[in-house]
Amino acid sequence: MSAPRTILDGPALWSAQAHMPSVVGRQLVIERGQGCYIQTIDGRRLFDGTAGLWHANIGHAHPALAEAARAQMVKLETYHTFARFVNDRAIALAERLAGLSPIADPKVILNTGGSDAIDVACKLARRHWQREGRSTKTTILSREYAYHGLHAFGTSIAGLDFNREGYGTESLVPETARVPVHDLDALAGTIARIGPENIAAIVTEPIQGTGGVNPPAPGYLEGVQQLCRQHDILFILDEVITGFGRTGNMFAAERFDLEPDLITFAKGVTSGYAPLGGILISPNIWHPFYVDDAATPVFRHGATYAGHATACAVAMANLDILEREDLLSRVAQLEQLLDRLLKQLQARRPSVVDVRVCGFLGGVTLAEDIAAERAADALIELGFISRPLRGNTLQLSPPFITTDDELTQFVDAIDHVLSTEEAK
Repeated sequence: MSAPRTILDGPALWSAQAHMPSVVGRQLVIERGQGCYIQTIDGRRLFDGTAGLWHANIGHAHPALAEAARAQMVKLETYHTFARFVNDRAIALAERLAGLSPIADPKVILNTGGSDAIDVACKLARRHWQREGRSTKTTILSREYAYHGLHAFGTSIAGLDFNREGYGTESLVPETARVPVHDLDALAGTIARIGPENIAAIVTEPIQGTGGVNPPAPGYLEGVQQLCRQHDILFILDEVITGFGRTGNMFAAERFDLEPDLITFAKGVTSGYAPLGGILISPNIWHPFYVDDAATPVFRHGATYAGHATACAVAMANLDILEREDLLSRVAQLEQLLDRLLKQLQARRPSVVDVRVCGFLGGVTLAEDIAAERAADALIELGFISRPLRGNTLQLSPPFITTDDELTQFVDAIDHVLSTEEAK
């Protein structure tokens, strides 16, 4: 049966991660934002309970970031960072990030976002072992329910099967494997089965985001790190969501006392005001590419907009705000409030199967008879944005500038929706 003309004649824009027949005609067209709120072209004002896609940490339309972008653009919009060329803003941002890094004495590769960062980190892990002469170490491990963007490597290491399916092969990059989400014994078994001599790295989010807001089981990340050290496997921490304050620390590595070999970052570095991401690289990896020797190799990374001067200027202004307004301390306060509110919600609502909070990240898992998609739609009608995630889970990750009253109202709205659903 052919699709209705109203769908086929819809907008030219092909939306991301969308079943298009389900969204055409229902799309919320956002035209402006202010603080914790966004507004649609038809005048609806909505509390941004997800901070966009986990990124609007300082809220929307902050004038300081707009001014930073304007000031940079009238001076130099950007210049590439290939070979001998580099721009001053990319240098300044890299130095500042190195100073904030939980990795001691890192180098910084800048690019345009989280998917880019994962691609570069996985390539660098493989390039590292090839340079070391250990040519069989090519496999990248990742966890069940993981999300690491949708470039070729991110698609290949996804722990959400629907993001890997439909491309004619189990994995776009063949040397990948998944391990159970919290099971160290299973990880050790996978390492033994594949052979540590064949494994380049394991990639993990410290707190899984799209997979359902899954904090690590106690001791799990520390155990992963120990297995990596024991078997000479690189430990890559994907902090695209958690980096720059979302856990109450600048990086989740600090919260969990981890020392990864590579950290990927994006989203929170600019609070989404400009597309920017990158990786922090430990000396054991970067040093051989820097020694002055005839055999020193080139790591072939780079993109036109990597180290984009305006994006870097915006990132610097964003970091200023995080520090000046002491927003990391505010995140710690909001975490405590969110934890209390969600536990109260679970106690009141039989339709709430589980709640999870770690940092200013919350997940509310619903009973099977109440679809998270339907609950999220009902929340929009009440003026609040949540997002349905894997496991029939609602996402809560508002901006860091959220007030106690706004957070309480958000959870109250979820309570109202669930009460209505339970009464049906």
